Amino acid sequence: LLALALVAPASAGESQPTWKKLWDGKTFAGWHKIGVGAWTIEDGAIVGRKKKEDPNFGHLVTDAQFQDFVLRVKFKALQGNSGLYFRIEEKGSSGVSGFQAEIDPAGNTGGLYETNGRGFVVVPKPEVVHKAFKPKDWNEMIVSARGGDITVKVNGITTAELKNDPGKWTKGLIAFQLHGGNDMVVMFKDIEISDV
Repeated sequence: LLALALVAPASAGESQPTWKKLWDGKTFAGWHKIGVGAWTIEDGAIVGRKKKEDPNFGHLVTDAQFQDFVLRVKFKALQGNSGLYFRIEEKGSSGVSGFQAEIDPAGNTGGLYETNGRGFVVVPKPEVVHKAFKPKDWNEMIVSARGGDITVKVNGITTAELKNDPGKWTKGLIAFQLHGGNDMVVMFKDIEISDV
């Protein structure tokens, strides 16, 4: 979709990302729902909810695929285990397969997980999560994916890093997760992407 095309890099000599909105802040244009749960737009944020009685997963997924990028989003995890997915495809028992930057208030926020694959690729140290993550408050997550090099930062603190990853996930969709078997309330806003 033209609306989700990546912005051209900044002119030579500039290293700062050129950000483009991945969500317009008002509608679900460019996104679609799969699986269970409810996604709404409230006060300029995407809000995902589901009940723990449902063992299935839900996702809000981009229509477009992305390869190398820097992605940033603000999130607030009020209940349950969520995640920021990237370079994924829609398939498998959990609804998607690919990389997930964990959003788990109980621990491991900012870790790197491969759904329907290797499982945890990078488990963040508890002391790093404690320093980086603000429970029940807005947090910023930045995921940088360039070839096999992947970095996850939470509020400016590196929580996961991969170098020359041999995995197969080199491009794909971006998504937010509602975890199966959880009471879920999670919020996302200021979703932006750059190809720098």
